[in-house]
Amino acid sequence: MSGADGELLARLLAGEQRAFRELVATYQGAMRAVAYAIVGSRNADEVVQDAWLAVVRNLEGFQQRSSLKTWLLTITANTAKSRLKQQRREPLLDDLPAPHGTVGGERFAEDGHWQMPPSQWEQDTPEALLAEGELRECLEKTIASLSELQSSVLLLRERQGLELEEICNLLDISLSNVRVLLHRARLKVFATLEHFEETGQC
Repeated sequence: MSGADGELLARLLAGEQRAFRELVATYQGAMRAVAYAIVGSRNADEVVQDAWLAVVRNLEGFQQRSSLKTWLLTITANTAKSRLKQQRREPLLDDLPAPHGTVGGERFAEDGHWQMPPSQWEQDTPEALLAEGELRECLEKTIASLSELQSSVLLLRERQGLELEEICNLLDISLSNVRVLLHRARLKVFATLEHFEETGQC
């Protein structure tokens, strides 16, 4: 466990409210992404609330064998899975059409990173800054339009920096399944970027 985790844990165990607020602010998004992938949007918020209750109840028993993040996400995944116990469903690979056509797999290296990153928006003109805000909104819309599994895998990998194996373990899906979901999500995001760069519109 990292020093920062250890320090935060000590403050949490001392009952410091601010430390708990920091914990929520840092990990709520990742926890919601895990819940969303397993139970879908309708029950994700409830699962996250239940997971936080479990975290508070079990904080003193945290063994520190893993990072705080891994522990929190595991609790979230287990909470979501028990919610589905009666109605267990296998996650299906979906194949939704990309918003503006599809771009080829040659965009990505073997490890899933960009071969050639999208153009950078580095100008400081008001028009460029406005476009940046519009682009961000456009990308959020694209992510919101992805399937629950695709958006969750994308957010866990890109925003939370989880390794693919960690995502597999949390969501109970195979490595090849995770790779396909991530690849398709990235293609859609890239298609949105290309369309925006060409037209200035979402």
